[in-house]
Amino acid sequence: MSSTLANQPDLAPLQRFLARQEQIGLLRFLTCGSVDDGKSTLIGRLLYDTKLIFDDQLATLERDSVKHGTAGEHIDFALLVDGLEAEREQGITIDVAYRFFTTDRRRFIVADTPGHEQYTRNMATGASNAELAVVLVDARHGVLTQTRRHSFIVSLLGIRHVVLAVNKIDLVDFSEARFNEIRDDYARAVDGLGFTSLAAIPISARFGDNVIARSSRTPWYGGASLLQYLEGIDVDAAAAVRPFRMAVQWVNRPNLDFRGYSGTISAGTIRPGDRVTVAASGRSSTVARIVTMDGDLDRAGAGSAVTLTLADQIDISRGDVLAAPGAPVAVADKFEAHVVWLTEQNLFPGRSYIFKLGTRTVSGTITHIRHRIDVNTGAQVPADALGVNDVAAIGVSLIAPVAMERFADGRELGGFIIIDRLTNATVGVGMIEAITPGSTNIVWHDLAVDKQARAALKGQRPAALWFTGLSGAGKSTIANLVDHKLHALGHHTYILDGDNVRHGLNRDLGFSEADRVENIRRAAEAARLMVDAGLIVMVSFISPYRSDRDAARERFDAGEFIEVFVDTPIDECRRRDPKGLYARADAGQIRNFTGVDAPYEAPVAAELHLRTTEADPEVLADRVIEELRRRALIA
Repeated sequence: MSSTLANQPDLAPLQRFLARQEQIGLLRFLTCGSVDDGKSTLIGRLLYDTKLIFDDQLATLERDSVKHGTAGEHIDFALLVDGLEAEREQGITIDVAYRFFTTDRRRFIVADTPGHEQYTRNMATGASNAELAVVLVDARHGVLTQTRRHSFIVSLLGIRHVVLAVNKIDLVDFSEARFNEIRDDYARAVDGLGFTSLAAIPISARFGDNVIARSSRTPWYGGASLLQYLEGIDVDAAAAVRPFRMAVQWVNRPNLDFRGYSGTISAGTIRPGDRVTVAASGRSSTVARIVTMDGDLDRAGAGSAVTLTLADQIDISRGDVLAAPGAPVAVADKFEAHVVWLTEQNLFPGRSYIFKLGTRTVSGTITHIRHRIDVNTGAQVPADALGVNDVAAIGVSLIAPVAMERFADGRELGGFIIIDRLTNATVGVGMIEAITPGSTNIVWHDLAVDKQARAALKGQRPAALWFTGLSGAGKSTIANLVDHKLHALGHHTYILDGDNVRHGLNRDLGFSEADRVENIRRAAEAARLMVDAGLIVMVSFISPYRSDRDAARERFDAGEFIEVFVDTPIDECRRRDPKGLYARADAGQIRNFTGVDAPYEAPVAAELHLRTTEADPEVLADRVIEELRRRALIA
């Protein structure tokens, strides 16, 4: 027995190490800059010099350096981070790589982000949770366009602490003059971006100069090494002094006797007995307990994941925000913001997207583009649309009020992502600049006679029949026949025809993609008002984009929107060409013509699919009438 005990390892040093780690702070930072500036090499060097590489990893690194390396006979430290095979073969970073390392003074999570322009969205992802940015610049090339772009995005995403790492200083003979030139150029480039701290450090990531310790090869540099600087900088002070904020991620009900509200405190501190207010309702209560997996706490601060129980039973759900009563959170449905657009599919005002703010997800539209920002000069440029990597100032309107703050006051409630409705892909990242005053003061005025009363008087239920299809497919023909048949049956109807509406309501719109989006938005709003009047309205528009048709559907109550896909092959539409438009489009006389040089996105789940090559318009119109009867919209 005693021999067995004597052979057991002494766990005390490990326990002391773990206890010490719990007491030191955590810094999240990212490396960014132009391609080949040495971001991955720097992180690899940090991991190597802090002795966080196992022997087998080092052996693999040495072997991979021979096969994939770009450092000659030396170890290529970038291979520790560039894990994708494509990255190793090309010597670039494509994805965001996260690495953890620790010293006696601090723990670190570092995001290695790509430098290529086409991967700017990955860089924005890495910056979204960082507190500090290390911007690398190749000492030979100086400040480049991508350096400016990344610095601008870093600023927009609320990072206020920046280190300018002038890398490859060994390739310019450790020149003090070159370092000073780049430092001054960068300071001018980021002037006005609002950084709280900006430190410039000359380094050689390959050879370790000024990375872990001061280098004797830069005697003219009197500052700290990069690691020393990262260990010492204070980035937490601002969050601690801000008023209490916590977005509810989950209502915790493990049993009938417990109801808690789980989330991560984004700002301020909370104690049992403190009052909190629900932002949306304005209702208040007192914190009874602060519950964690390790037991109840007497106090919790920013960054703590906790479950709060309250003294009163009040209505709180996922997406609600708990706040200090003396510093309420705004609840609004309109705001102005800066956005970084991340996808090849252009952004157009009026198009519907999904917006995620904090823990709340809600539909909305980008109402206008105030201007695009030239990241090289900071100039404000007029724009009707945004392309990939564009940065712009925009206006947003949500379908429901949401708790929010200006990004400058809190990134957790002031930042948002934009999600494509069809693909569910993140297409943009935004920062709230201003909340529109009184945006929640405009409310829907209830009328004494509602649409059900109006429709009952007409012996019908209101609905919008949305006819979509290519030009020449037969939409207007079938819609007219349906209208005629309904009129003969004594029903009250109206037709919104795409061509007719352009003579009046939409006469100011052209045929660019942005104008097409606005064309459909206005038509949907007009149709909604007619449905509110109790009518059955036929909407006959090409409406080529699924997202626009889905946004139109959202404006109606359940069962009121019926998508009718008038499906005619484009060759048949060309043969018919009742207005001669295809001939003119093929001759280049009409630009952005659907089916020729502009896309048409066919419905994937239309309520009615009418194939005009299989039946004549009369038969197809009867099918629409039958569908209305089946849905009990008409008798």
